[in-house]
Amino acid sequence: MPTRTNKTKQLTSQHKLSQLPVAGQSTSETPTQSPTSALASGEGVNSLRKESSRVTCMFVPVVSALGKPLMPCHPARARELVRKGRALRRFNKGLFYIKMLDREDGVVQPVAVGVDPGSKKEGLTVKSESHTYLNINADAVTWVSDAVKTRREMRRGRRFRKTPCRANRINRARGALPPSTRARWQWKLRLCLWLAKLYPVSQFVVEDIKARTLGKRRWDKSFSPLEVGKQWFYDELGRIAPVDLRQGWETKGLRDALGLKKSSKKMAEVFGAHCVDSWVLANEHVGGHIVPDNTRLLLVTPLRFHRRQLHRLQPAAGGVRAPYGSTRSHGFKRGSLAKHPKHGLVYIGGVLKNRVCLHRVDTGERICRNAKPEEIEFLAFNTWRTRIPPHP
Repeated sequence: MPTRTNKTKQLTSQHKLSQLPVAGQSTSETPTQSPTSALASGEGVNSLRKESSRVTCMFVPVVSALGKPLMPCHPARARELVRKGRALRRFNKGLFYIKMLDREDGVVQPVAVGVDPGSKKEGLTVKSESHTYLNINADAVTWVSDAVKTRREMRRGRRFRKTPCRANRINRARGALPPSTRARWQWKLRLCLWLAKLYPVSQFVVEDIKARTLGKRRWDKSFSPLEVGKQWFYDELGRIAPVDLRQGWETKGLRDALGLKKSSKKMAEVFGAHCVDSWVLANEHVGGHIVPDNTRLLLVTPLRFHRRQLHRLQPAAGGVRAPYGSTRSHGFKRGSLAKHPKHGLVYIGGVLKNRVCLHRVDTGERICRNAKPEEIEFLAFNTWRTRIPPHP
């Protein structure tokens, strides 16, 4: 009987973990498996074998027993290692990988990460000479500038009302990166750090972006935050692996030499929008292909958290301003993946009195505002949403 009980607990635990993947599966009471979650569960990895006849296989990241990234393997190989007890199934920010139990080190090949920065969206590609392991189409952080402006206006307005408030302080933002610029480049660095933990990255190849004012020879002073921000990003990135910079015209030359075209629809969630540039940058360093061997995308969207906001912007009935913000909701960290008995896999949102708001993991849409904290089962911490779009 103890053996049967342990086996039941293990199956229950595996079922919970299988709900931690890339978002996109149904969040109904009886969750269903979909191609969107194909990378993040044992059943999902198995489904890749069924789809291999029509799509390119997505390789599974591998780390050693000490956490060192090793060369990714085929999903069939990952299933075999898990079945034989040589590896454990793990998840990192929505991405499925395996952790070896009998290997602490291994021989790795050169793996390059191509980075195509953008103002709204950006592309990242992880590639070796043999395979393209991952293409990421990520949304940029775009709300910080407006949030800082709103905070400044609210603080100024509060000083003119008859209410206790602190005295005005010296502007501490001078002499440093603007908050919006820092947030943009920190987001790119977070993605690169995430990839470096799962893949044996040996080189970063980044397109060096520049902006010039029309009709002028010199760089406009208003773009100095961009120049300072990207230099900070290059310095931080160089601590992980060597950084190789490419100009925009060089990227276009590499793309034209391979006969690849870039989509004019920058907001489209397709390979040709941004990942085509990140792919040619990575391929130029490691070589191996003249056409992309894997055009599947992993879509990543950062979650927005309202921090340090004293109260709501508009007063309610009676002139009362309710508290607003924070990163905790009745003991749960906001953005965390959780399981609800009615709504299935969700992530934690804000609070409404003694209730918790729940959101869909694929679209971020709010599902409900009245979930009881005692009914929510915590699964994992999370700071962004990941999903795999249907392959054309």
